[in-house]
Amino acid sequence: MSAKTEVQEPDYRRLAGEIRKWGRELGFQQTGITGTDLGPDEIHLLRWLGEKRHGDMEYMSRHGTLRSRPADLVAGTVRVISVRMDYWPSSGSPAGQILDDPALAYLSRYALGRDYHKVLRKRLQRLADRIETMVGPFGYRAFTDSAPVLEKALARNAGLGWIGKHTNLINKQAGSWFFLGELYTSLPLPIDTPAANHCGTCQDCIQACPTGAIVAPYQLDARRCISYLTIELRGSIPEELRPLLGNRIFGCDDCQLVCPWNRFSRPTRESGFRPRHGLDADSLVRLFSWSEDTFLEKTRGSTIHRIGYECWLRNIAVGLGNAPTSKIITEALSARADHPSALVREHVAWALSRHK
Repeated sequence: MSAKTEVQEPDYRRLAGEIRKWGRELGFQQTGITGTDLGPDEIHLLRWLGEKRHGDMEYMSRHGTLRSRPADLVAGTVRVISVRMDYWPSSGSPAGQILDDPALAYLSRYALGRDYHKVLRKRLQRLADRIETMVGPFGYRAFTDSAPVLEKALARNAGLGWIGKHTNLINKQAGSWFFLGELYTSLPLPIDTPAANHCGTCQDCIQACPTGAIVAPYQLDARRCISYLTIELRGSIPEELRPLLGNRIFGCDDCQLVCPWNRFSRPTRESGFRPRHGLDADSLVRLFSWSEDTFLEKTRGSTIHRIGYECWLRNIAVGLGNAPTSKIITEALSARADHPSALVREHVAWALSRHK
């Protein structure tokens, strides 16, 4: 009679080291591991929701504590593998130069290349595949800003950086121009030490916010945030905030552009994140002239695609309303004055009223 075969328990410390190495090989600049306890962050989340600072992002309240309780979202989760990937474009026009020219359109630097959701999710799947070759089948699920996940809190706990006063994650050696992704897993891996906060007394991000959305250190009111207004909001942009948007038509980077830690950031090595179709320095008038087919073609495979053509025109109309008066601008706006969309017509009418 043969002896009973014992199942060999994986060497989880060695596996954690391999995971970090594989992460580097797959293009992640850093990989960390943390547990699932997010108690203090859950309190902060519920307070933020209670104050209605999520605006029209109904999904934030709908998912509730699923964000702060990983094991409720994915049963069996005991650890989270958190990764970051740089996205600052290695080519393209300087951000400050575009912001200083009101005739040009400013798009957040993360949106100039390929959709990061697809890039990171594929790499995370490949990381999971490598882990499986070492330990066999295991429980996991990959996320990249694609589900109710408190990714910044998890990344902080995994040692990837601290949450700054602007509520973005900052890394002492790499600034904040990076994407985050996660693997929820059933593997009881050793966890990393959370990152310490190094914001100190600095208030640069708070002072730089064009709309005053950073209402206090570490507190963001999304309802005033330009990223929310130009990307998440599907209705009318509040009229009192429109002049403050300037030429920002998709997102806003001001709080990161002034952050002193970003002097340590490095350009991305990912060719897919390089600017496409000249969107790093295009004119408001030219982008406003795009047909819907052109919009769909030029934004295919990018995060810009998801706001849709109507919001694209809405945002650019606001930018044109904030630009210095010229014949080319008033003609461009007048050409859209009878647009089929009431949302577009409203913002065009506002913009034209600014040029009387």
